Amino acid sequence: MNEGWPRILARRTTRLSPWAGIIERDVAFAPGEQAQTYHAVIQPDYIAMLARTPDGRIPLVRQYRPALEAFTWELPAGTVDPGETAAAAAARELLEETGHPSLAVHLLGTFAPCSGRLANKVHSFFIEAGEAIAGRAPETGIAVRLVTPEELAAMIKADQFDSQQHLGTLMLARLHGFLDLPVA
Repeated sequence: MNEGWPRILARRTTRLSPWAGIIERDVAFAPGEQAQTYHAVIQPDYIAMLARTPDGRIPLVRQYRPALEAFTWELPAGTVDPGETAAAAAARELLEETGHPSLAVHLLGTFAPCSGRLANKVHSFFIEAGEAIAGRAPETGIAVRLVTPEELAAMIKADQFDSQQHLGTLMLARLHGFLDLPVA
């Protein structure tokens, strides 16, 4: 590649809602080359967390995902609100979605969820969770299931837990020594 290339020649942003937009970039990769237009989705940063309860189980959430037109089993997750830190968002989402408070929040890493199409970041956390708060129901439309690492591994192998970002969070937790997932 040439020094100083590629170059963004134009940038246009279209807001679709408070939560999403499209950014178009006209990019030239070399001198004299015609620019190509690339599109990316703009969204707030995401958080996803692997939490572990005092008895060693992992809270999962089941919810309907309109983008897939299906219910999914996932780690608790959500978006970072304006003015909120990613760690505070992780603690908030865990409590909202599962009823479990956060006792300790550990950042596992911050990465691009899809560098070819998404212009945001995903912050992955491991959370040491407390017991669920009595009488606190999860968000409307969310079911909570506490699983062992062995049960989670079986769900992954059976394609019942298939969010790529959340699989990445599990890998980060394993690399940082917070998760021991059986491989057989």
